[in-house]
Amino acid sequence: MLTLRDTPDNPAPPGGTILAVGTRDDCTLRAATWQPTTRTCRGTVTLLQGRAEFIEKYYETIRDLRARGFAVVAFDWRGQGESDRRVEDPHKGHVAQFDDYRLDLLAITEVVLAPKMPGPHLCLAHSMGGCIALTGALDGWLPFRRLVTVAPMLSIRMIRFPMAASVLARGLHRLGFGRRYIPFGKPVSIATKPYSGNRLCRDPGRYARNAAAARQVGAGAVGDPTVAWLAGAFRAMARLRDPRAAPRITLPTLIVAAGADPVCGTAVTERFAARLKAGHILVLPDARHEILSEREAIRQDFWAAFDGFMPGSALPSHAEVEAHAAPVPV
Repeated sequence: MLTLRDTPDNPAPPGGTILAVGTRDDCTLRAATWQPTTRTCRGTVTLLQGRAEFIEKYYETIRDLRARGFAVVAFDWRGQGESDRRVEDPHKGHVAQFDDYRLDLLAITEVVLAPKMPGPHLCLAHSMGGCIALTGALDGWLPFRRLVTVAPMLSIRMIRFPMAASVLARGLHRLGFGRRYIPFGKPVSIATKPYSGNRLCRDPGRYARNAAAARQVGAGAVGDPTVAWLAGAFRAMARLRDPRAAPRITLPTLIVAAGADPVCGTAVTERFAARLKAGHILVLPDARHEILSEREAIRQDFWAAFDGFMPGSALPSHAEVEAHAAPVPV
């Protein structure tokens, strides 16, 4: 049975509806929806997670969006959270090919977004979710009117020799090792590693909150990826980095990049954004990869940019947003 899990510092936003959503290739996804906490609705924001993430990690963001007048759709990509696995070890971050993520978003659109959720339909995507969203915008199948992508995965800084790693991943995949962990891969979630030296954020309270949530969901917070995931990621990123790609994207897009991002290359993101015809970029200098879990001053800068970019003028006051926010442990 699908659930939304709580920890003392990370309660689920009230009023959510949990759904099991089937894809065209018989994969079951965990999804959840919320209505806004304001009197009027400005549309629906669909959250596209990064790799190894899960709905519980976005509770604070969901509260922030609802307080801004948005309904919210959140779901776990296949291979993570409480969505289906296609490998026996549930700790492996696996997808056979990146095109499978398109099937996930298509199912969410057909079963949840189009029939149940008010328009306009908008998107907030993080890291891998940003890579998937930008690919969808490039190919014309993304079902949203506007896109905000946070620290999109256009390059991976954690890999020391990316060209060699790409060749190795493709070779191992062709040899039939796609379902195996990447070399030296382990089943430990990055979210549960010690705060000191972490790559994700500079807010110890939010980091501890996310780590507790990851421990609560267990294998839902997957460990390292498989060879197939890495090979697919390199192909997807290479497509987007092609100088001819960005100018073809016509969807209004806001990219918020992290200036101190040790996970995805901010310089690569800036070059991509400079080629967008309908795009804007904001670089938050002190932020690490998970901007939505950063210190409050950084998050306020993000939300100011988000509010200015999204349609509708009935923005809530600061007091209204604070009234619906939950305290962050310190």
